[in-house]
Amino acid sequence: MSDMSVKRNGVVTDFVANHVRSIPRSGIRDFFEIVQSMTDVVSLGIGEPDFATPWHIREAAIYALEKGRTGYTSNLGLPRLRKSIARYVRQNYHVEYDALSEVLVAVGVSEAMDIALRAVINPGDEVLYHSPCYVSYSPSILLVHGKPVEIPTLAEDHFKLRAEALKAKITPKSKVLILNFPTNPTGAVMNQQELLAIAEVCQQHDLLVITDEIYSELSYGEAHCSIASLPGMRERCIFLHGFSKAFAMTGFRVGYACAPVALIEAMMRIHQYAMLCAPIISQEAAIEALENGQSDMEQMREQYQLRRNFLLNSFREIGIPCFNAQGAFYLFPRIDQTGLNSREFAVRLLEEQKVAVVPGNAFGGSGEGHVRCSYATGMDQLEVAVERIGKFVRSL
Repeated sequence: MSDMSVKRNGVVTDFVANHVRSIPRSGIRDFFEIVQSMTDVVSLGIGEPDFATPWHIREAAIYALEKGRTGYTSNLGLPRLRKSIARYVRQNYHVEYDALSEVLVAVGVSEAMDIALRAVINPGDEVLYHSPCYVSYSPSILLVHGKPVEIPTLAEDHFKLRAEALKAKITPKSKVLILNFPTNPTGAVMNQQELLAIAEVCQQHDLLVITDEIYSELSYGEAHCSIASLPGMRERCIFLHGFSKAFAMTGFRVGYACAPVALIEAMMRIHQYAMLCAPIISQEAAIEALENGQSDMEQMREQYQLRRNFLLNSFREIGIPCFNAQGAFYLFPRIDQTGLNSREFAVRLLEEQKVAVVPGNAFGGSGEGHVRCSYATGMDQLEVAVERIGKFVRSL
């Protein structure tokens, strides 16, 4: 009997909802169940900083515990944190939000994305997103009874979303566009001119934009631009961000959403029943990160850029084509020239050389022929990984 079934009165009855049954397990998690059973594996798979959360941020959490700060907060989050968020977004993204009515603190960007979709999607509404993309977007859309509409992007175009490609996928049922730049898994970025073209299409077709900018501090070329800062876009954007990547605070599970009052109010109605509030200790740590963590973030970004340069140059020396990603902490090299598909390449690399990468098709069909390699790991591990990958590719 399936673990999703129970026996009642001698009859096997499955209680799992149909729309949940249709959602696949994460391609990343499925692959890394294999990794857990192995030893001496060098992992370029998990998108998590190898840096510990800076001490003064951890200390803020400890101090909050010592002061007995262990209760609930407002559903929207601590007022002081929301004020810090509004100031940070104004200074770094050039968008003005009212701290007390247009900012919501969530349990990570994942929850913020979920409640944003639940707040705006009616059954059958179409949600467009560029691909390859983070593994949760399509399942999150399905969970709210929306229709995911994938817009493939191309390696030769540096995985940018083009206005023409967006237009081609719009129908009368299109309601929302999800953006994620810099992008997981490709490291792609979009500049202001490119985003202006996307913004024009969104205004012409009355699309709401949910912009996930969790990797925005990790931009290595020109300064990051948020689509929410462009003319006419603030009122049709939900700006999502958090602390996991830039401040190495993955385990704190704290993120935020900024949007016009009506959208934040709708999201809060869901959040108050699903989560109530983000953990107060994490919120106290987040205040410290925003107010005093800039130098830590810059130091980590410098290290990521050095690692990216090393890994990129190493791939090219091995003979693996890879475009120069300008953001996040991933490279997305092409491996189809080896004669293997994404999963075959990843499985054989793991079995034969004990290096873990993620098959590109875990991030959508347009990721086939690539693998995702995270450089959020130490340089010593990257050096070992490169040596082993070189041996594997030469063996083919």
